[in-house]
Amino acid sequence: MKLDGVGRRYGLRRPWVLRGVGLDLPPGALVRIEGRNGGGKSTLLRIVAGIDTPSEGRITGRPRRTAYVPERFPAALPLTATAYLTHMGRVHGLRRAQAAEAAAHWLERFGAAAYARTPLAELSKGSSQKVAVAQALLAEPGLLVLDEAWTGLDTAARAELDRAVAERTDAGGTVVFVDHDPARLAGAADAHHRVEGAALVPVREPADAGAYVRIEAAGPPGSEPPPGLAAAPAPGGGLLLTVPAARSDAVLRELLTAPAPWHIRAVEELP
Repeated sequence: MKLDGVGRRYGLRRPWVLRGVGLDLPPGALVRIEGRNGGGKSTLLRIVAGIDTPSEGRITGRPRRTAYVPERFPAALPLTATAYLTHMGRVHGLRRAQAAEAAAHWLERFGAAAYARTPLAELSKGSSQKVAVAQALLAEPGLLVLDEAWTGLDTAARAELDRAVAERTDAGGTVVFVDHDPARLAGAADAHHRVEGAALVPVREPADAGAYVRIEAAGPPGSEPPPGLAAAPAPGGGLLLTVPAARSDAVLRELLTAPAPWHIRAVEELP
């Protein structure tokens, strides 16, 4: 997918929110967008997802299945969680049985299966956000656009979304995301851009962006390490995880705060 000279303004006499934006989004890419609040990040993500149209420029190659998690989810819809997710699966082209199965699968993964029959209007903010994320993932989209999608999720659900993002890119899907936490998927993105003024500019990675840390850790039986990491058996059991230095604090936090915490044996900077 490609954006070429894309601009957006809301009225002929209004200022440009975006202008001259060029962006390549190849299959399997993870792309981070950042910028100040109100600076045009959400406008860009809506254009990428096809929710909004540009005032100028051209977009080509958008995947047929595109999914989007907005900054604010309309939780007052008169549907239960399962009914809403099944409907969204049908919109994405799934058969009803497939859509219902996918809805149950993603509610379970995000720890929201108990709310399957609960009306959306009665869900807490966190549970509503789990439904919002589930609707974006259930049809295995070729393009996944996440606008602050981790906000409101509990620790386990945030880790599950990290895993789902890695699964999408591993399967050849493109993921574009905004998140207020600079450690979110740190070191995993293939491209990193910032909205400045009305322009989109590449973010230069720090000088130590290529540095790595090795973590020796032992998890509970059957536990899986965070996605996107090189893992090898450690002497005496456990795993050796090779982690981009920029992501190491986030990985350690995820391991230590998992529902069944991991035991960290050693942390070593690699030459």
